[in-house]
Amino acid sequence: MIEQKNIEELEMINIGMVGHIDHGKTTLLAKLTGKFADTHSEELKRGITIKLGYADTIIKRNGKERYVSFVDCPGHEMLMATMLSGAALMDAAILVIAANEGIMPQTREHLIALQAKKINKILIVQNKIDLVKKEKAFENYLEIKEFVKGSIAENSPIIPVSAQQEINLEKIKDFIMDIEIPKRDLESDPIFLIARSFDINKPGSKIQNLHGGVIAGILKKGKLKIGDEIEIKPGIVEKQANQTFYKTIRTKIVSIHRGNYPVKEATPGGSLAFETELDNILTKADSLSGSIASLQNKLPEINRNIKIRYFLFPEVLGIKEKIKIENLKLNENIMLSINTTTSVGTIQKIKGNEADFLLKIPVVPIKGDSVGIARNINGHWRLIGYGEII
Repeated sequence: MIEQKNIEELEMINIGMVGHIDHGKTTLLAKLTGKFADTHSEELKRGITIKLGYADTIIKRNGKERYVSFVDCPGHEMLMATMLSGAALMDAAILVIAANEGIMPQTREHLIALQAKKINKILIVQNKIDLVKKEKAFENYLEIKEFVKGSIAENSPIIPVSAQQEINLEKIKDFIMDIEIPKRDLESDPIFLIARSFDINKPGSKIQNLHGGVIAGILKKGKLKIGDEIEIKPGIVEKQANQTFYKTIRTKIVSIHRGNYPVKEATPGGSLAFETELDNILTKADSLSGSIASLQNKLPEINRNIKIRYFLFPEVLGIKEKIKIENLKLNENIMLSINTTTSVGTIQKIKGNEADFLLKIPVVPIKGDSVGIARNINGHWRLIGYGEII
């Protein structure tokens, strides 16, 4: 185990694991980290990733060490919104494609989602090579090369792998160690994207041993330390006389963990968990997932009205049939993915490639943040484009 004093000195990176359902993302993650990311009971029962899974590890190569936080994104077509939320947390991505199945609808959708979220450091893992003959594996390799031509992943390396047999895992680690760490903004006011919130107390714990509510996610920029007074927005939902209000939460950071390691200060890179002074009823069961935290009085006001500049794809992704994407329409309901939250918005105004939305769930609008755009097509939310808040 790494010495405690060194954990804050390590280079840190967040990597997303993406791809079609059952192509082996979660198994690969377990082999790389020793942790099985599908820890929710419903996921274990159904054998698919429903929520975002997380696993941290320290990779050591040639005398160097790097702290890596993995985000395991669902590959099921119904869970695209969750995948887009995960993409907001990534510095780089591993796109997993099973050699015995090849390019599938969600493979295409996830690649475009990475493009929408401006993630250009991508490794393609050709998984399950143990299940096919050499000729089939090479045929699948050529299919992948053709698939990524002209995309953000055109020049990405393709590594043949068997996660189950642990073949070529070292090559994946080499790629991870070679990724250029993004320049981190330590000077701006902190922006902490909350992806999870929970209660860590065990039933029957004595009062003196109780811990406050925990929020977990990624620090996008700035710094936070133990003792900082923070605010969380949109915060608590309150209903009065058939109206819904959102109340900003204010609390203090009691402790900070990076994976299993306690640290005194949080900086961007790697997943983080903050124990707070909040009552656990406010944090249990991911109730604050999608919110943003910062120092008190530093976040913009929450807003149901946002303006975005958008770009639409030529065709609908995630399905086998070809459906042309029509332009956005006034009064149409569209699902927007902003950082770790999703909200359905009604289009109020369109001018050129700019659109004004009235959201059902308010967000903390930060200029320049990327947005995933999905339309309800035949009962499913399908990614149709991307944009940014203006």
